Amino acid sequence: MGRALTVYCTPGMGAGVNEVSGRLLRKGDYIFGSYVKPEAVDGYINGMNPGDRTDVLGRFPFAESSVPEAVSSAALGYRVWHRTSIEDRSGAVHLFKEQLVAHQESLARLITREIGKPLWESRQEVVASIRAVDLLLDEGVERLSSRIIDEFGARSDRLPRGVVAIFCPFNFPLLVAASHTASSVLSGNAAIVKPSKFAPGVGQAHMDLWDRCRLARGTVNMVQGPGSVVGHRLAAHPDVDVVLFTGALDTARTLMRLTQGRPELPILMQCGGKGVGLVLDDAEVNRAVYEVMVGAFLTAGQRHNSTGRVLVMDSIYDSFVERLVQQSRKLSVGYGFESGKFMGPLISENLRTRFRRYVRSLTGQGHTVLLESEPPTGTGSGFYVRPSIIEVDWTQANPVLAGEPPGPTLLVYRVSDWQQAIALHNQVEARIATSVFTDLENPCLGEMKERLRTGALNINRGTIGSSLRLPSVGLGTSSNGVIGGVALLDKLTHPRSQLTELREFEALPRLPGIHWEDSSAAESTTPLAAQDEPTDVGDLSNFLELSD
Repeated sequence: MGRALTVYCTPGMGAGVNEVSGRLLRKGDYIFGSYVKPEAVDGYINGMNPGDRTDVLGRFPFAESSVPEAVSSAALGYRVWHRTSIEDRSGAVHLFKEQLVAHQESLARLITREIGKPLWESRQEVVASIRAVDLLLDEGVERLSSRIIDEFGARSDRLPRGVVAIFCPFNFPLLVAASHTASSVLSGNAAIVKPSKFAPGVGQAHMDLWDRCRLARGTVNMVQGPGSVVGHRLAAHPDVDVVLFTGALDTARTLMRLTQGRPELPILMQCGGKGVGLVLDDAEVNRAVYEVMVGAFLTAGQRHNSTGRVLVMDSIYDSFVERLVQQSRKLSVGYGFESGKFMGPLISENLRTRFRRYVRSLTGQGHTVLLESEPPTGTGSGFYVRPSIIEVDWTQANPVLAGEPPGPTLLVYRVSDWQQAIALHNQVEARIATSVFTDLENPCLGEMKERLRTGALNINRGTIGSSLRLPSVGLGTSSNGVIGGVALLDKLTHPRSQLTELREFEALPRLPGIHWEDSSAAESTTPLAAQDEPTDVGDLSNFLELSD
């Protein structure tokens, strides 16, 4: 028997939840400023609460034919929006932020219902979304401003690229959608958002917010559907000018194949792959255990930068692992709307099956399970698992340095010293973020920083810690090297330089070998050959292409 359903309406957002059935009102795709249900349906997304499978959010129709309509709509919207002043664009983004603030609680509850996160964590995602948009307004306008050099008649402007396709992940269904769409709008582009197939409701709520922000019709659009149908069609559409993808590596590889005929297409691939922790012998053990545990198991280990591996020096290995297993066993797993839960369910039965198979396959290869993922009790019909910790015998068997450990899985490695730890770390396939736990006075810390090949380096804090103020780019298979954060604005625009000659034509230098004849030469009695050509042309850098 399912849980008693608590229905949360969305004030001021078109009554997004039917109060009788608890099903979301499926409005369809959002195209040219209106919701449109596809005429010819290719299939349905079955929205379901992963924490309680008896709670059905509804069936969301999708159609591949919606993609060209959305792209055409965005192209029309771009024609108007890219001419809009930066002041009006920032005003629209500011209105969007106000909508986020006004609907914080209803958005958080929808995230918990659709993704399974504990409610406290969903609230944090909404707060992070607000902060991301705030930061964009604080720093983005200046980043997009023109550079003018009056004395040379020179300037450089950042111009929008056009139609931006945004692919959103399930683990941060609002944060990624809000920050990427706001970046597109602020920079003068038009956006087409494709929500995760696991988060159609959050995708629809996100469009409800933009619908109130005084945008030119077509500036923001949304198409629902799975990546294998709608996503592939969108990425491959010839009129898409930028692709922003956040999701699984295999999907990223598929999108790269679909777009290989367009090498000029700017593509941002954020594929995660999970982070790595290094615990040195002078680390504060309690701090290291806490940060590694939270980094590994928060969001049920489904974050792109969750801690998937930790390398621990031999001298403290036993005490660290004992404490880690002891504390991880106590983590509270359960329904997101119940208080006091640290971890909710996995997003799907497929991921839960992969998680269990992964653990079994490692034990079959000679590795040792330190914390068994037993089924949690009292969790009803959701996709719940408990954390698993596995000791990897990397010197004798497969070192398991490739691939992303699924769900709440933490791989533990025993290393002899920090040199061995770094050598092993740099062989990991995906290196989006790295944590180093050590004494800040460690004389080797400087050299360690130089030798660690990672996208983000956190000292004495977990891999999931990050700042949108800083550029972010993962190494290895975690990304294609394109910077995220506020720096994403650079990818959504292109610089255009402009030089204007301010001098009279007669004042321009004459270059050797041209034999220039002025228009008054016909009246001159001096033969052309007798006219002196310049022998010392001096510095021509301001005339040619070498201006400062």
